[in-house]
Amino acid sequence: MTDLINPPLTDNGSHGTSVVEILQQHGHEEHGPTGILKWLTSTDHKVIGMSYMITSLVLFYMAGIMALVMRLQLASPQSSLVSFQQYNELFTMHGSLMLYLFAGPFAFGGLANYIVPLQVGAPDMAFPRLNALSYWLYLSGSITMMMGFLVAGGAASFGWVAYAPLSNATNSPGAGGDIWIMALVLTGFSAIFTGVNLVATIFYLRAPGLTMFRMPIFTWNMLVTGILILIAFPVLTAALVMLFCDRHFGTHIYSVQGGGSPILWQNLFWFFGHPEVYILALPYFGIVTEIFPVFSRKPVFGYKGMVFATLSIAALSTGVWAHHMFTTGVVLLPFFSLLSLLIAVPTGIKFFNWSGTMWRGEIQFSAAMLFSIGFLFAFLMGGVTGVMLASPPIDFFTHDTYFVVAHFHQVLFGTAVFAGFAGLYYWYPKFFGRMLRENLGKWHFWLMFIGFWVTFMPQYIVGLLGMPRRVAVYPTNLGWQSYNIISTVGAFVIAASFAVLLWNLWVSWRHPVVAGDNPWDAHTLEWFTTSPPPHHNYSHLPPIRSERPTWDYNHPEAPAVGHGEGRPPHGREKVMVTQ
Repeated sequence: MTDLINPPLTDNGSHGTSVVEILQQHGHEEHGPTGILKWLTSTDHKVIGMSYMITSLVLFYMAGIMALVMRLQLASPQSSLVSFQQYNELFTMHGSLMLYLFAGPFAFGGLANYIVPLQVGAPDMAFPRLNALSYWLYLSGSITMMMGFLVAGGAASFGWVAYAPLSNATNSPGAGGDIWIMALVLTGFSAIFTGVNLVATIFYLRAPGLTMFRMPIFTWNMLVTGILILIAFPVLTAALVMLFCDRHFGTHIYSVQGGGSPILWQNLFWFFGHPEVYILALPYFGIVTEIFPVFSRKPVFGYKGMVFATLSIAALSTGVWAHHMFTTGVVLLPFFSLLSLLIAVPTGIKFFNWSGTMWRGEIQFSAAMLFSIGFLFAFLMGGVTGVMLASPPIDFFTHDTYFVVAHFHQVLFGTAVFAGFAGLYYWYPKFFGRMLRENLGKWHFWLMFIGFWVTFMPQYIVGLLGMPRRVAVYPTNLGWQSYNIISTVGAFVIAASFAVLLWNLWVSWRHPVVAGDNPWDAHTLEWFTTSPPPHHNYSHLPPIRSERPTWDYNHPEAPAVGHGEGRPPHGREKVMVTQ
């Protein structure tokens, strides 16, 4: 048993025998189904997290194909590639897949499921069976939403925001809208259960010594995201139930003719929708905050400032929903404009801290670091235009134009895709014990970075020239076509970058390069265990005296001194984990 607690070290300080091998030598093999049965029945957070990531990436590629079809339609002013109805279905489903089924589930369903228990030193999520149920609800909802294309009348076509009265049974008849509602109810419950699991795991399953202000920023962000999920998603679910009742039971909740109010839908939807923007963004903020210190060879700059900025963003995000409703004329413009401008302050603090982390660091431009830096530029542009749209006069002028489309994509593509791929390249060695090819990763980055700006910058310009959003055709004599052609070319460059990612995954899987347990010399606890981790994650833990326990253990000559608690001892003692 001594070898299990203190496995022998090689000359370079790494374990001569992996934890998995030691567990097997001592009769601690993982028992249970293997192969496809393991994926169908497992309650292991790592298997569930990987299931989320694979499913959401498949849906991401489907949504990307829909986007390419829409860009081809718009490359010509009077194109007939798809009908108006088909175009409406495409942009409804593209938005729904990207927002509801990819950006959120990839982060708080996939990465958080896999990484958070490892970062807090837990053997699993707090409620493993509820965690499995969450994934199957998500998969069921995703399949349900895609089934909309197979029913008579086609998929939902009222936009991913489903504004009333456009989404009622008169204006959007057929089963497609009902299927869309049912899919979001299923995935909404999935998100709520995941939020419960994340909050409980972080509060109650942290390892000895891992105080709240020693948690990694990614875990902090996932805790705040979990709380926002519990605030926002029940509101959306209730709104969807009422919409379904309007469509089938004659309740007229959102209908003026029956004494209801269409604006009620907008209030309920955006009360969910604006916290949802940060439910989507905060996990990705956490990802890049893990990556910048590791590839700058420095601790994160302003750790507590980052935590309090995250808490401030969460608090403010619940009070700014009506800035999406300026043009309705029924909201208090000065109040919501002021709050919308205030939310830029904690976000700006994060930018200064990210920049401070890299300042005078020994920066290594790995693929993960490049995607993180790309996120900074993309989200900065989205944030600047967001501040512009927080001003009612500017919003009145641009609200229904492609300026908003460009802003929205720069915010969410800039976070979910740039930072999401940064996290994929960063944690892939932990998931599989093998490396992705760095040269292909850099090709992936540069193609996506160039394509991103070529796609969305012309949309700002054409929006200011007056091109409305949600249209399949446009006049030929207004000078909009050239900008749409450039945007379409950029979209196909982005598509080429995604093809490079698939090739990278294939090459790395067929010709593996062994990663080792901590190929990046990273700081946080997940890099202390083996790659991939054993069934219950850890057989032992290092002493936790700062927010960088793995760094402290691997670098006793230069530990991270934790908040005035003194310099940790040089000895490499370990804390035994009992399961």
